[in-house]
Amino acid sequence: MQALSRQQLSVLVVLTLVWGINWPIMKLGVTGYPPLTFRALCMWLGLPILAIVLRALKVPFHIERRHWPELFKLAVFNMFFWHALAIVAVQSLSSGRAAILGYTMPVFSAVIGALWYGDRLAPRAWAGVAAAALGVTLLLWHEVTHMAGKPLGVAMMLTAAATWAIGTRLLRRSALPVPTLAISFWMTAMTTVFMTALAVGLEREAWRWPAPAGWAAVVFNAVGVFAFAQAAWFYLARGLPPVASTLSVMFIPVLGVFTGAWWLGEVLHWQDWAAMALMVAAIGTVLLPRRAG
Repeated sequence: MQALSRQQLSVLVVLTLVWGINWPIMKLGVTGYPPLTFRALCMWLGLPILAIVLRALKVPFHIERRHWPELFKLAVFNMFFWHALAIVAVQSLSSGRAAILGYTMPVFSAVIGALWYGDRLAPRAWAGVAAAALGVTLLLWHEVTHMAGKPLGVAMMLTAAATWAIGTRLLRRSALPVPTLAISFWMTAMTTVFMTALAVGLEREAWRWPAPAGWAAVVFNAVGVFAFAQAAWFYLARGLPPVASTLSVMFIPVLGVFTGAWWLGEVLHWQDWAAMALMVAAIGTVLLPRRAG
C-alpha cells in the first residue's frame, strides 16, 4: 500500500473525527426540523467559507465550459443523491444505524468495480460482501419487527451509499485538469441549488427558524463538513489509491455509533453491535492489502 505523507495522514484523522461525530449532530439538527431545509442551510453557510479558502490559497475558480458536463455528473453521483437521501434517512433512523449503513460505500465500490470495471476480487472480498449483506439484513429485520425506525430509511441510506460509491469511482477516473478544491467548490454550489429546490418544493410550508441547538448543528456542518471534510475527501479520493483514501471509512461508523449512544442516549441493540462488527470486517476484507506470498 502506498505510504501516506504526514499531511495526508493528518487529513485522514481530522476527516474521521469530523464525519464520525457529525452523525449524532445531524440527528440533533433534523429532529423536529425539515431535513432538506437543514441541509440547504448548511450548504448556503458553508459555500462562502469554502470560497474564502480557495481565495486564500489562490486556487482558480475557472472551469472551461467543455468540462461542465463531466463536473455535473460527478456532482450528481458524489453529492446530489448522497446529501438528499442521507439527511432524510437520518431523521427516521438512529444516527449510529445510519452511519453503519452509509459507510457500506467501500463494499458497494468493490462490487461495482468487479461488475462494471473488470476489477478482480479475491475470495475474501466476496466474503466481505456477504458479511455486509448479513449486517444490512440484521438492521432491516430489526426495523421491520420492532418498528424502531422505518425500512424506507434503510433503503434510502443504502441507495445513498451505492451512488456515493459510483461517484467515488468516477472521481478517481476523472481527468479534469482542474484543482480538486475547485471541483469541490463547484460541486457543492450545484448541490446547494439542488437541495434548495428540493426544500422549496417539498418543505416550504414547514419552514421556521431553527432552535439554538439546530443552529449549532448547521454551523458545525457548514464549517466542518462543507468547508473541510467534503473537500478533504475529494482530495484523498482523487489523489490516492482506493485502499489509502478509504482508511478512515473503517472507523467513521464506529465513532458514529458510540457518539450517538453517548450523546443522544441511543439504545444499542444486539443487531447494531453485530452489524457494526460485520461492516467493519467487510470493509477490512475489501480494503486491506493482501500479504505478499
